[in-house]
Amino acid sequence: MAANRITMSKSGLQVPDEPIIPFIEGDGTGPDIWKASVRVFDGAVEKAYGGKRRIHWHEVLAGEKAFNKTGNWLPEETLQAFRDMLVGIKGPLTTPVGGGIRSLNVALRQILDLYVCLRPVRWFTGVPSPVKKPGDCNMVIFRENCEDIYAGIEFKEGSLEVKKFLDLFKEAFPKEFSKIRFPNTSGIGFKPVSKEGSERLIRAAIAYALREGRKSLTLVHKGNIMKFTEGAFKDWGYALAASAFRADTVSERETWILGNKEANKDLTAEANARMIDPGFDMMTPEQQKKIVAEVETALKLWPSHGDGKWKSKLLIKDSIADITLQQVMTRAKDFDVIATMNLNGDYLSDALAAQVGGIGIAPGANINYDTGHAIFEATHGTAPKYANLDQVNPGSVILSGEMMLRYMGWNEAADLIIAGMDGAISAKTVTYDFHRLMEGAKKVKCSEFASEILRHMDARVPVPA
Repeated sequence: MAANRITMSKSGLQVPDEPIIPFIEGDGTGPDIWKASVRVFDGAVEKAYGGKRRIHWHEVLAGEKAFNKTGNWLPEETLQAFRDMLVGIKGPLTTPVGGGIRSLNVALRQILDLYVCLRPVRWFTGVPSPVKKPGDCNMVIFRENCEDIYAGIEFKEGSLEVKKFLDLFKEAFPKEFSKIRFPNTSGIGFKPVSKEGSERLIRAAIAYALREGRKSLTLVHKGNIMKFTEGAFKDWGYALAASAFRADTVSERETWILGNKEANKDLTAEANARMIDPGFDMMTPEQQKKIVAEVETALKLWPSHGDGKWKSKLLIKDSIADITLQQVMTRAKDFDVIATMNLNGDYLSDALAAQVGGIGIAPGANINYDTGHAIFEATHGTAPKYANLDQVNPGSVILSGEMMLRYMGWNEAADLIIAGMDGAISAKTVTYDFHRLMEGAKKVKCSEFASEILRHMDARVPVPA
């Protein structure tokens, strides 16, 4: 069979049996990690499909290797390969020093409009963890990838640009300007959060949660302070769930209203409103009318959601960002799928990774679900002091490849990688980062860890006809 490109149609991603996959091996430890990872990918595909499917790997350049060979940190040929072939994978990249591109990873996301940063977080039995019950952590984070402060709109303190901006801002918005405590020594950054950008991220998260049979989706935000950016993100999320996914979702407040009515069939809308808002009697008449109207709207769902039917729906709820960072440790089971903006997601995904083994085995993906474009990537840095020593944990790229195979619909091969990783770690044959924290473990090299994963793959996964 000939190698072919992955394509996108109205029915979704079209993956041939022998797809061409572009890859960037990465800088620093990247080459070591890639050599180990590609053996695992190819081994899983061979074992799962018995030669009926295979990947044709196509190397493209970015980072130090690209700069040394072409004088360009991110060649146009690399971008075009990802545009044309839709799905790719990459190792860690060096951030260029000086002007120009501030981050190659961010540049790839922005240029290709990969608006979802997808970060699944799960624990493998035996992995060292700082928390008592790391197995409770089983979450998937949908982090908005192109807006928020990662839009990269900043003006340096003392620059002509910041002076010009502040002069214009002072003239147009004198009241708001007065809130800048030290304007003459301030750097200024913008935080754009759009309805379109928020909705496409949240739509993808809800669709994923429904497809995967997840129980809840939490909108994480700081809307109590930033009402028109983060607060709007939350409001747009609830509105989208109610308009586009009405039959399959229920908000947390709707569950309270429906549950109250189920407990007391004679409960009036006003009495129900008092139960869901304890401060009801201290509200103005207009505020009270708004809460009663909310109750009446929710009760119209009775035919599809009443009498306990709401319990089988996807629960849509929200959580303030700071309390979320506490509760994902103390009440991890309360969280399932999370949708959030860029900066919140950055903090949250790394904090969660620490609970299940660290950033060294945390997988990630950057996806545009509308066009099909996706780049799966290591979420850690280049660790140049370990380069070419065959020591580091290749888990981040290996698990990112598992995500890639699942995105392609090659679930059997993806399952084998999970089985292999689980088996290798359970057997305590691990790289140095885990070895130093695991009693009785055997330390293996990066390449040897890949061999252990291959050895522990479950050969009983059926081959599709």
